Amino acid sequence: MSENAFAEFEVVPAVDVQDGDVVQLVQGERGTEKTYGDPVEAARRWVDAGARTLHLVDLDGAFEGERANAEAIDAVVDAVDVPTQLGGGIRTAADATDLLEAGVDRVILGTAAVENPDIVAEISAEHPDSVVVSLDAKDGEVVVEGWTEGTGLDPAEAASRYEELGAAAILFTDVDVEGRLEGVQTDPVERLVAATEIPVVASGGVATLADIDALREAGAAAVVVGSALYEGKFTLEEAQERE
Repeated sequence: MSENAFAEFEVVPAVDVQDGDVVQLVQGERGTEKTYGDPVEAARRWVDAGARTLHLVDLDGAFEGERANAEAIDAVVDAVDVPTQLGGGIRTAADATDLLEAGVDRVILGTAAVENPDIVAEISAEHPDSVVVSLDAKDGEVVVEGWTEGTGLDPAEAASRYEELGAAAILFTDVDVEGRLEGVQTDPVERLVAATEIPVVASGGVATLADIDALREAGAAAVVVGSALYEGKFTLEEAQERE
């Protein structure tokens, strides 16, 4: 990841993988998923439509604490020629390093970074600008372990800390609106943007092109979009006209 990643506002399609298929969950809860087919086909579709980055998540990995869809994710990374960022089940510096050396451009750390903040500095020392710290918030509190456990951390305070440890960007997921296709909340994004100099990538709740506009105006450097694209609320081309 170059230092000017997301130097220009970007709409990033999500390819979330569960049991080898692309799915979208409502508020991150298992059992709410809708399935959208083969991950490689989805990834190629978004790249063909103009995606400049892909956001990959191993959902089983996020819940189980270890990578569970490695084969499907590796196939996506091999199949596309745009930068990829991957999260879900990456719990150690060795896991992250293996992925970066295998072709993933950025690793997304959530639970691991909360439990051991120094892991961010450890990975960044060897692979600068490659760590995105995922701060997923529910009711204003950072949550981990697949969004099932509260931490007591304030997202804005945490973001500032991870910036000092070398994080290249913050991925902020608003769990309160995630997957519901009911719109976004801009206040939490504005707080994060004000607290840190590194890019803030917003995720959760995007249902309309106006939501993308709102997050951009709130200062987000990029927006991850999943359900709205898969459900055809708008096309990636239409979203990119907002860039």
